Amino acid sequence: MFRGIYHGKQCHAADIPAVIARAWAAGVDRIIVTGGSLKESREVLEIAETDAVMCLDDAGRLFCTVGVHPTRCGEFEESGDPEGHFQALLALAKEGIAKGKVFPGGVTHSFTGTAEDRDKLLSFEDTSENLDVLQGIPAERMMIETDSPYCDIKNTHAGIKFVKSVWPSKKKEKYEPDSTVKGRNEPCLVRQVLEVVAGCKGISDIEGLSKTLYHNTCRFFFPQDLDASADAQLESGAAIQNS
Repeated sequence: MFRGIYHGKQCHAADIPAVIARAWAAGVDRIIVTGGSLKESREVLEIAETDAVMCLDDAGRLFCTVGVHPTRCGEFEESGDPEGHFQALLALAKEGIAKGKVFPGGVTHSFTGTAEDRDKLLSFEDTSENLDVLQGIPAERMMIETDSPYCDIKNTHAGIKFVKSVWPSKKKEKYEPDSTVKGRNEPCLVRQVLEVVAGCKGISDIEGLSKTLYHNTCRFFFPQDLDASADAQLESGAAIQNS
């Protein structure tokens, strides 16, 4: 969709730079671009590397993941024995362990389970029911995302009542560079996700919640950049509470 293609039809020109610029203007600090196939993984790596070159400090604000989405796992069938791919992945994991490059935690993506499922997951070191489950997740154990270009918050969603931020939008057929596209999610809209979480949990200090969720994300994806004092504050339990 960020290339202007919807259901195989070209509706407008690719607008990745405009989407990214909107994100930075909205206060987004970093973006993780996901690759869902071998081809996409190469493309998102190029995007991330381009941003690093453009940043004056060479640090970059765009990062990427490399992988194959379960719906496209047929790639493994087409390119050889799946067991062979698994063994190669296992060898890579063992190499990472040997070098100390191992993530200490994990992400439960787009969680839609029950409260009981939630409690089981938390015991490890888009409906009204989802909102009920959300209320019981400690802010210190949570990260948020847009999952763009999918999963935009619609007027029919239970959490829409908490959304306060709006951006000018146009239908894809009437595309304008300075507007979002109706029905297409964007990184700048992560503010809406934050508002839903805050509203659902009854948290009035939305900026404090934002900092907590940001540090949770850094602790998982960018531990080398996490401010030590802020992390210590979170660990001590001084961070924002659920109410």
